Amino acid sequence: MTAGSPIALGLSRPAAILFDWDNTLIDSWAAIHDAQNHTFAHFGMQAWTLEETRRRVRGSMRDSYPALFGERWQEAGAVFYARFEASHLDALAPLEGAEAMLAALHEAGFYLGVVSNKKGDYLRKEVARLGWDRYFGRIVGAFDAAEDKPSPVPVHLALAGSDVQPGAEVWFVGDADIDIECAARAGCVSVLLRETAPDVNEFIGFPPVIHVESCLALCNLLRTL
Repeated sequence: MTAGSPIALGLSRPAAILFDWDNTLIDSWAAIHDAQNHTFAHFGMQAWTLEETRRRVRGSMRDSYPALFGERWQEAGAVFYARFEASHLDALAPLEGAEAMLAALHEAGFYLGVVSNKKGDYLRKEVARLGWDRYFGRIVGAFDAAEDKPSPVPVHLALAGSDVQPGAEVWFVGDADIDIECAARAGCVSVLLRETAPDVNEFIGFPPVIHVESCLALCNLLRTL
């Protein structure tokens, strides 16, 4: 564990843990990449490699597609979702240890939620397909709140009804800079969950408070608090 030790930072056991979805709990990049390049082809644009898709798909569609497709961004969104809907449920792949972690944290009494920039109805279908909806108090995706990540607005929605307010009692777990920024803007403790530690040139302006290498590592860390 790097980027700060909870004990050294004076952090205590959180009351709530919010998770990003894609590349934090599950891998659905195959379906996203296919739908993205299908959309580019429809508009006569250059395809992305899978690595480019993983690196560049961060913001929600309403925040990122206008820059890619201009005034036709909503048309592009319709093309994307028509393709994505056909395959995304069959392409779901839980990341190693994710379900065991969620089950353990739920059993331990943590309030759990999801804040993703995947469109909310598709997100909830994926969560339900895996049978993980029983673990989460709220599942918030793009277009569910007035704004999407990195805005703190979806964080407030994810905690609604939990009696927990955004702050040090809430850990926000994600794999990307947009998650870390969202956590910081909401006043929550940011947790970077990925195998590699943050590089010195990453996360400028919004460094993660904690880094853990895996779902198991996060679960074990929380057990110590």
